[in-house]
Amino acid sequence: MTARLTVIGCSGSYPGPDSPASCYLLEAEQDGRAFRILLDLGNGSLGQLHRYVDPLTIDAVFISHLHADHCLDMCGYYVMRKYHPTGAQPRIPVWGPADTPGRLARAYDLPLEPGMTEEFDFFAHGEPVRIGPFTIESTRVVHPVDAFALKVTVGGRTVVYSGDTGPCPELTELAAGADVLLCEASFRDGADNPPDLHMTGSDCGATATEAGVARLVLTHIPPWHDQQDALVEARTTWSGPLDLAVAGMVIEL
Repeated sequence: MTARLTVIGCSGSYPGPDSPASCYLLEAEQDGRAFRILLDLGNGSLGQLHRYVDPLTIDAVFISHLHADHCLDMCGYYVMRKYHPTGAQPRIPVWGPADTPGRLARAYDLPLEPGMTEEFDFFAHGEPVRIGPFTIESTRVVHPVDAFALKVTVGGRTVVYSGDTGPCPELTELAAGADVLLCEASFRDGADNPPDLHMTGSDCGATATEAGVARLVLTHIPPWHDQQDALVEARTTWSGPLDLAVAGMVIEL
């Protein structure tokens, strides 16, 4: 079985000049067909998703939290699935924080009933989920809103996505032994950074080291920062394989 992770968008906080906001595509084959899931669908990412796959072939969406740069293109995806010229598409499952249906309905100025529930089958993060060859686990992390890190296992390989979080033991525990840690590096060392909000490159490196991951990929760097600074910081606490996420990057699993 082949599996891969494609970075659709990795810009932090808002779309940047080189990338839309957060969105990660995971693909794998089982029983003669391709299964596809998305981790987040932040602003600007739906359009870029068309470059890699037909968005109507997505099997499920997992939303880490309800800030715009992680979920707002669900509004466009709702329009696409509801009004596509081939007809309204079947509902697909969407996992996220408990208020995901209400948040998305309000974002598109829809009545809360039915909101987007005729296009998406909403579930709150909780127990592990199986979608084709993928097993997806979630754990709550520290952020001003309900936020979750996500672990995807496929074919014995694991990818852990931090979502947005400050350093916390929950993320380290989830990432233990992961093949890939896709970790946000929004902050910079030495700045007056609020607690329990985001991570620095050195925070990412320390988490990767403690968790014993095989590869660290830094992501969610805001356009106002030099991305290379995050790499330099990560190297102070991490000596293993290190990459910077860029839109279009493919990681074979």
